[in-house]
Amino acid sequence: MSDNLTPATTLALLQASQPDNDKAVRALKEARNFEKIEDAAMEFESVFIAEMMKPMFEGIDTKGMFGGGKGEEIFRGLMIQEYGKMLSQTGQIGIADQVKEELIRIQGNKNQGDLNNES
Repeated sequence: MSDNLTPATTLALLQASQPDNDKAVRALKEARNFEKIEDAAMEFESVFIAEMMKPMFEGIDTKGMFGGGKGEEIFRGLMIQEYGKMLSQTGQIGIADQVKEELIRIQGNKNQGDLNNES
């Protein structure tokens, strides 16, 4: 009978035999969610900063021998995005921290609701 077991079936049987498996799986999911939350908060802050910086660059005159054109418009946008990323990585603005706290609070409320529904 053991010859007919697939690796997936064997893994499922091993997982089912471990009593604390649910706690370990939940902890792993929470760690992954925390990483995703941190990434989302940093991305939000970098986009926010870039959008705030766009008007600063609109008034710059780029006409001249090597300035202007569609290429400059595209690369200016990319440069502003990179400025936003760099400024958000310094942690000096603090928007990401507040967004992260709010996302964690929302996730905690969702998880609490899921646990109440399981009972």
